[in-house]
Amino acid sequence: MSGKDVMEGFFAALVVSFGVIFVAELGDKSQLMALTFATRFKPIPVLIGITIATAVVHLASVAIGAGLGAVLPTEWISLVAGVAFLGFGAWTLRGDKLTEEEKRKAEKTNKTALVAVSVAFFLAELGDKTMLATITLATKYGWFGTWLGSTLGMVAADALAILVGRMLGRRLPEKAIKYGAAILFAISGLWLILEAVNELT
Repeated sequence: MSGKDVMEGFFAALVVSFGVIFVAELGDKSQLMALTFATRFKPIPVLIGITIATAVVHLASVAIGAGLGAVLPTEWISLVAGVAFLGFGAWTLRGDKLTEEEKRKAEKTNKTALVAVSVAFFLAELGDKTMLATITLATKYGWFGTWLGSTLGMVAADALAILVGRMLGRRLPEKAIKYGAAILFAISGLWLILEAVNELT
């Protein structure tokens, strides 16, 4: 594989994973946590904490995904990824709420912002749809581009939540975000399924 192919693969992984995770994060409980933390702490330490937690969780996710990608045939990966994305769309429509414990942690923590946000986000992301989407992406794309893109996508979505939330008095247009994200997931899922069907026939 030439250096040009490697760079093209890296940028494809970066752009796709950024877009998918950005969409996955819209209306997610992590966005709500980011907004809650930002009412108590300054936005910059909150975003740094989110970045640290996301980078660690997504590094583990891409390791799992890359391992699966190495042993599974590509056409079946596309099919499974497509079905997974349809599932993520349904999950997005169902909505995501903060539990009382998560809300309490975000509102009443007395630790420094960086530690509090990092720990809370790390725990919130384990098993979340953004983690599962990152694993799915890493089965199909390179691990480094997927890791970087997914981390940046999540931080960008949470930064947007903080910004929009402050502008709108901490009220996000939840329905519009939820339906928009679900539609984008459904389109991505159908695209991957069609790609897999073409490869299999």
